[in-house]
Amino acid sequence: MAEARPHSSMAPQRFLDAAARLFARDGFHAISMRDIARELGVTPGAIYAHYPSKMRILAAVYEEGVRRVASAVDAALASAQDPWVQLERASAAHLGEILDRDSGYASVVIRVLPADAPELAEEMTELRDQYEARFRTLIAALPLPPETDRTLFRMTLFGALNWTPVWTRSGQKAPEDIARAIIAMLRPAEVTPVDA
Repeated sequence: MAEARPHSSMAPQRFLDAAARLFARDGFHAISMRDIARELGVTPGAIYAHYPSKMRILAAVYEEGVRRVASAVDAALASAQDPWVQLERASAAHLGEILDRDSGYASVVIRVLPADAPELAEEMTELRDQYEARFRTLIAALPLPPETDRTLFRMTLFGALNWTPVWTRSGQKAPEDIARAIIAMLRPAEVTPVDA
């Protein structure tokens, strides 16, 4: 491990990158400011100069994680017109981010719940709601039977997507293949009229 250096040589982004990796790997509550400093070979004071508490680091990591996932989803939607294709591409982009084991940002977004950080619960919930609005819009555009509970549909989709890192092995299946399979399971079968 490198000898501790003063913070002037460190960009705050490197603090966040290290915190994201550690929070994703070990969990937010298991990591201290000292752990983050040790990971980077700096003194804890170097981190405190930019972030006054572990909660503020979590807030910055969470915000960056939501930004990264949202950007990936927005880029994936740029060319698709069909609502089912749009949902599949958005789901694949979401998965691509949360399965990126080198980053950790998106993993923090799905692993650290607002209840885990009560001081940030309102801020985290607002960020999550802003992100999920994309999926609300996509699901609202789907040609689903009228009796479909679209909120339950969305929560089922997020449950399937967000648990993928638990059961999949790195490189086992591409995010696009997993998303396609999940969307196929959620998509109602086309009903052929009996007299057709």
